[in-house]
Amino acid sequence: MHDTFHLLQVSDFPALRRKKLETLQANLGYRCNQSCVHCHVAASPRRTEEMSWETMASLLDFAFRQGVSTLDLTGGAPEMNPNFRRLVEAARALGLRVIDRCNLTILSEPGYETLADFLAAQQVEIVASLPCYLEENVNAQRGDGVFEASIAGLHKLNRLGYGLPDSGRVLNLVYNPLGPSLPPDQVKLEAAYKEQLASRYGIVFNQLFALANMPIKRFGSQLVSRNAFHDYMHLLKGAYQSSNLDGVMCRSLISVSWEGHVYDCDFNQMLGMPLGSDTSAPIHIADLLDADLSGRSIRVADHCYGCTAGQGSSCGGALAQSDTIQQTHATL
Repeated sequence: MHDTFHLLQVSDFPALRRKKLETLQANLGYRCNQSCVHCHVAASPRRTEEMSWETMASLLDFAFRQGVSTLDLTGGAPEMNPNFRRLVEAARALGLRVIDRCNLTILSEPGYETLADFLAAQQVEIVASLPCYLEENVNAQRGDGVFEASIAGLHKLNRLGYGLPDSGRVLNLVYNPLGPSLPPDQVKLEAAYKEQLASRYGIVFNQLFALANMPIKRFGSQLVSRNAFHDYMHLLKGAYQSSNLDGVMCRSLISVSWEGHVYDCDFNQMLGMPLGSDTSAPIHIADLLDADLSGRSIRVADHCYGCTAGQGSSCGGALAQSDTIQQTHATL
């Protein structure tokens, strides 16, 4: 795999500082039942890294002391961590809003048959990745059979009330482009998703989040292999919108690795850019229990243009809305 960090370090991206901390995002491990070509974590069934319960306890302590409102669980497939359910129950007991970034296919894996019922009982919000409503496109990105399993997972969640009006069980979907292009207009794409999924499969959901692919890990390596890295970066920089700076996720979120080390965002985590200066050693979440992070500088590099191009991109989808669908492509 080609490392793109050295291509991103020298950057003219604007300086950023933190606002009030609201979200604690935790990567529970790199093990996943899928190996997606766009994955910025390079997760797969062969990965063994996973967060320990001791580190999870520090997460909960930090969230309580800091007054964090949201615990956002990611991976890999976060549900494959053996302490996933214990963590969710403890977080909900503290009154935290819990988000599970679910790939949908995990819901039908052997040993996970009761997972959907557990998530519903705990009122966990689900952010589920579905890169397209067309089977051939999803399978091209995620592997044969993934689309069928994803649809089965969505049906299971709908039967439990997820995505239904006034159910209190939130089901949001995530779209990301199949190649080196910017996401189209989120509002219009959401309308298309809702119409297509309802008419074809009888599926409903709450919102669609449109995310840009980051030029790191597997996707970045693919760009380098095809001599398209610089074209993609030109696309991102050319579509930069300064108005998106106020809403980027790193200003109100910190990302915690499976080892417990703290980063400004999930992407910085994957690039090995810990919280602090470029000479800082990784800081453990247990060492920040009473720290005031407001106003601290955020480490930036060229990959940050992926969050500010076009409508912008964050863990909650587009940061701005446009009147036209943007379908600008680089060469891959």
